[in-house]
Amino acid sequence: MPRRITYKILVFYIVLGVAFLCETNGQSTTINSGWQFSDDKTTWQTVNIPHTWNQDDAFDDEPGYRRGLGYYQKKFFVSSEEKEDIHYLKFNAVNQEATVFVNGQEIGNHKGGYTAFNFNISEFINHDAYNVIEVTVDNSHNVDIPPLDADFTFYGGIYRDVELITLPKQHFSLEDFASDGFYINYPKVSADEARLEVTALLNNVASSKVQTELKFTLLDAEGHIVNSHIEKIKLQAERSEEFKIQLPEVKSPKLWSPENPYLYQLKLVLHDKDGKILDSKSTNIGFRWVSVDPDKGFYLNGKPIKLIGVNRHQDYEGYGNAVPMALQKKDIELIKDMGSNVIRFAHYPHARELYDLCDQLGILVWTEIPVINIVTDSEAYFETSTNMQKEHIKQYYNFPSVVMFGYMNEIFIRLVFNNKLTDQERQDLKKVSVKLATQLEDVTRELAPNHITVMAGHLNDVYNETGIADLPMIFGWNLYFGWYDKDIPDLGIFLDEQHKRYPKRSMLLSEYGPGADVRIFTKTPKKFDFSTDYQAKLHQSYYKQITERHYMTGMTAWNYADFGSEFRGDAIPHVNQKGLVQYNRTPKDIYYWYKSVLNDEEPFVHVATDFLKGLTLFENESYAIQIVSNQEKGIVYLNGKKQDDVQFENGVATIEMPFKNGINHIKLVSETISEEKTVKVLKLDALDFKNFKRFGINIGAHFYFNDEERDITFVPDQAYKNGWYGYLDGTPYGMTKDKNQGLPHDIKNSTSEPLFQTLLEGCSTYKVDIPDGIYKVDLFFVEPQIKSIENIYNLSKVKEDSNQKKRVFDVFMNATLIEKQFNIAIAYPQKYGVTLTSEVQIKNNEGLTISLQPIEGQPVISGILIEKIN
Repeated sequence: MPRRITYKILVFYIVLGVAFLCETNGQSTTINSGWQFSDDKTTWQTVNIPHTWNQDDAFDDEPGYRRGLGYYQKKFFVSSEEKEDIHYLKFNAVNQEATVFVNGQEIGNHKGGYTAFNFNISEFINHDAYNVIEVTVDNSHNVDIPPLDADFTFYGGIYRDVELITLPKQHFSLEDFASDGFYINYPKVSADEARLEVTALLNNVASSKVQTELKFTLLDAEGHIVNSHIEKIKLQAERSEEFKIQLPEVKSPKLWSPENPYLYQLKLVLHDKDGKILDSKSTNIGFRWVSVDPDKGFYLNGKPIKLIGVNRHQDYEGYGNAVPMALQKKDIELIKDMGSNVIRFAHYPHARELYDLCDQLGILVWTEIPVINIVTDSEAYFETSTNMQKEHIKQYYNFPSVVMFGYMNEIFIRLVFNNKLTDQERQDLKKVSVKLATQLEDVTRELAPNHITVMAGHLNDVYNETGIADLPMIFGWNLYFGWYDKDIPDLGIFLDEQHKRYPKRSMLLSEYGPGADVRIFTKTPKKFDFSTDYQAKLHQSYYKQITERHYMTGMTAWNYADFGSEFRGDAIPHVNQKGLVQYNRTPKDIYYWYKSVLNDEEPFVHVATDFLKGLTLFENESYAIQIVSNQEKGIVYLNGKKQDDVQFENGVATIEMPFKNGINHIKLVSETISEEKTVKVLKLDALDFKNFKRFGINIGAHFYFNDEERDITFVPDQAYKNGWYGYLDGTPYGMTKDKNQGLPHDIKNSTSEPLFQTLLEGCSTYKVDIPDGIYKVDLFFVEPQIKSIENIYNLSKVKEDSNQKKRVFDVFMNATLIEKQFNIAIAYPQKYGVTLTSEVQIKNNEGLTISLQPIEGQPVISGILIEKIN
């Protein structure tokens, strides 16, 4: 299937400066600097664009974040020399509704937070004077503007560039849904020849007809002219007109692909009758075609290609959505370096500069609009959604990397999890969702006939029952087997069953992955424990299951990076931690594993011990580590001695390491490449405090937790072992076969959620066999039954006990009472992490015994930290 291609707009964005359209009368000025912002129109502060007012409050301990109005102002000067020119004000994205004023007059309103829009402000401008732009921005919940509800934070503000564009009376139109005024089509593409067709939208605002010339020049990647063409065009007065121009064929074109992203450049220059340049554009041209087969998967340039890559959200730690472009571009470079050949820009259009970079680097793109979770049955909602898709298609139409246009994600998830809906309301919601999907599918196929249409759904048969899954050309399944649902191997079982039931449907695994906190590691990874070890286990299995199934078009991991989701109470609150890299873009070990199986451009090895901090081992205990590589085999050395020969299967090898106490040196050698790492280990033959001062136990947990707040790694819990430590009774709170997190909630006044989120309930006695001496002991508690914010994305349907029982107990250290009638719910009513600290003297080899004596209900305890004082 031939494809459309990109434009690299000849407006180069220069912060605080002016970028001129080369040799033209037009110019574009990026006006990001020196805006005034207020949330009440009383107190103002100077800010630069990009800007959001939610970068901090979406991450504090208070539920919710400010969704409402924000006010922006900016002054700009226009000379009388520009009186005959046309002036546009362009906003590349404002979340989510913007009303724009110039010199006190309203010039327009735009709904939707992720696409560009512009207004012709020529008639509102005062010349030889400063003019005032005012923008009222609203990110309030609005039932007529998608997204209504989603697992990410809706940051308010002007978070992409603002431009002041000045053009002569004849120019490429900016009024076709804020597109660049031209579209590239490929009537024919093959290895033998390629043809280009350009649809140009030209404006003439003059009161008389004008004779012009539109010159096209196609350059190869080395800058040599391939061919050129001149079209003489008479522009009618005060009119916008569409012109379709066939360009000369290209013989034996170099085809674009992820392995060889060869780009031509097409220059479009509009001249007046005297040869003076009026306006100009430039776009990437990538000759390629795609198709999809329900049995054989995805094809590029007539050859099968398994799409393997990531989803990406655009926010970044410390910035919200107002992320500097340099950091955003680094994302794309890291994604390419990992070996990805596809990106799903979720769940909305991202900055266009990133699509241009995908063109250059060779990454196929799925791009979509944010119609998510639920639909409003209103004319306004339908209109806004349709306009969003029109803006989306027209603004991103020309990028060679864009092969898929999407328009819905998990649209039935609220229907499935809302138990308050009546049967009639459910049927009505199904009908209206299918109606909108059909409308958006039709619009997409009409406006982008050579692209592939896509949508994604979650694990529920409602997508099959309603027929909505058969509307797009590819249906994406967001599947979390082994996390929210069943077990890891059930992925392949489900996909095979779907392929058998719907053999004419093309499928893509559009989301998958567990949450992972680099502070958590374990020998025994379990479902929903947020360990990096479980993340590795799931991803490595999913990759094998998808690559073994030829009918699957591909897979896009959820997510490239951890991202903000304010209501989440995971191991790091307000952050969805399913990323392959952290919120600050530091790679997790799983990122390097993907690189080992996807990127074979040069030899690569990685010893996955970067986050193995504070590892404590007992007696002769060893610890298994993973090493990843794109090589076939390697040799592992530990502390200068050969440990083992390894064979890499599925990009990974696991090896037991008999670490010694102190610094351990690991070296991996594989053919022409090697890597060395050091791991500091505390190896204990007894809890004697001879070569260590502090010892922490993560009670109720099977994993280690590296606590940065206390600068110690807490060891996993265990039943009591003589000479060591452990519980004599009690059960881990909230732990089941399918859920090993304990409390999926934010713990106030702490950044150490994994310490508090796991706990023992009904534990009356806990022993630690430490020698005689004086110790400082911290005991950690949290009340697990205080109601917290509902999270529909913990899809295992675990319900909190609504009939909260009273919990009162006395706390003893040995025979000393340290807290009488301890009632956490009354003393700390909002899931506070509570620390009881006491100094205790151990004598007569009695060791330390923590006694929790119940008065009413069952005692709970989350952790112990012991420090030797004397």
